[in-house]
Amino acid sequence: MTDSLFNTEQPYQPLAARLRPVQLSEFIGQEHILSPGKPLYEALENGQAHSMILWGPPGTGKTTLARLLASKTQSHFQALSAVLSGVKDIRAAIEKAQFVRDQQGKKCILFVDEVHRFNKSQQDAFLPYIEDGTFVFIGATTENPSFELNNALLSRARVYVLKSLSPEALLGILQQALGDNKRGLGEQGFTLTDTQKTALVQSADGDARRLLNLLELASELANAENSSSLNDEELSQIIQGDTRRFDKGGDVFYEQISALHKAVRGSSPDAALYWLCRMLDGGCDPLYIARRVVRMASEDVGNADPRALDIALKAWDVQARLGSPEGELTLAQAVIYMACAAKSNASYKAFKAAMATVQEGESHEVPMHMRNAPTRLMKDMDYGADYRYAHDDPEGYIAGENYFPEALKDKHFYFPTERGLEVKIKEKMTYLRKRDKDSDFLRYK
Repeated sequence: MTDSLFNTEQPYQPLAARLRPVQLSEFIGQEHILSPGKPLYEALENGQAHSMILWGPPGTGKTTLARLLASKTQSHFQALSAVLSGVKDIRAAIEKAQFVRDQQGKKCILFVDEVHRFNKSQQDAFLPYIEDGTFVFIGATTENPSFELNNALLSRARVYVLKSLSPEALLGILQQALGDNKRGLGEQGFTLTDTQKTALVQSADGDARRLLNLLELASELANAENSSSLNDEELSQIIQGDTRRFDKGGDVFYEQISALHKAVRGSSPDAALYWLCRMLDGGCDPLYIARRVVRMASEDVGNADPRALDIALKAWDVQARLGSPEGELTLAQAVIYMACAAKSNASYKAFKAAMATVQEGESHEVPMHMRNAPTRLMKDMDYGADYRYAHDDPEGYIAGENYFPEALKDKHFYFPTERGLEVKIKEKMTYLRKRDKDSDFLRYK
């Protein structure tokens, strides 16, 4: 038996780590930034490193690209994780980069994974060393850099957007893993049917790391059974419960909610239903969706169809009472109704305009004729004087009356549209304003 001290076996590495491309020709996907003539492709091909931010979903090749650039430029590669590192680690990385540059005459690439997790002061700590060339900075993030990174850091780095890998790209990576005899599963002879490959690709949902992790689990299960393959039921047990990407609180979370909102606003019930199901499938809290659906009812349907708000509130109530999955059908019903309903954002715009007037103007007093006079003193002070009771008019409307402060007497916020119930509302408002114009009585001359 060989003593472990002299055992030269390589330590275990996951399949995803073993298959990490070591040259650009092995990299699959991201053609929109890695095609000849594209800046990042040319930087990799020509060994011209520059500071950059790699923004994209997990498993799309951010770390791999940073390592490829370090290899191509023969640079010292240092990696930090913003999740695990603090000020001490940042300082140590800077000192190491200075030593490599000054004592060894080599370039240094400092790669910071999940860079958005660093706070402002931690991000600022890198700035002078990017400026003086101590290292080339490469940050990787799954969050929108515009919101999560300091402007000072962004101004010193080029942002490259990585996309979720297409099914074709994932299939290529899968084939690569199955056929590679040195780093992949080629020597094991593990095989998959075309149907099983499709199932793994779909379950990976654009994430190469997830794909390779699932593939490795499948091969290990087959190996444990002394087999070179799995049946469909065994494979389904491995991928069962694996959900589509839905980063709660992150970019994907807000992107999908935005997509649902825009599909409803755009009167596309099918698309709205798709995004609703994507969120539910990804684990989004149905009650959160219910709250957003109520918002849509007011913002985008409004008085063109007031029933939408009632339906949205009822759907929320049913979801709270029944829970999942029974309550989710009611959410679907509400979303479909609102997508098909007449649309108006007139109430939304009126509210914002009125709020702007209040916030930007002076605090006008309530006109005397609109004040209540519950005491004799108040009556003596003319509180409520000359107030005209609307119900005394046969049509329930006092023509020429004004309920604004005098300085705002001609102000209008609400402009009904020509859609749905607001057609009738607009007709009524036009009629009442004509009565005001023709009236002998006018509150403010």
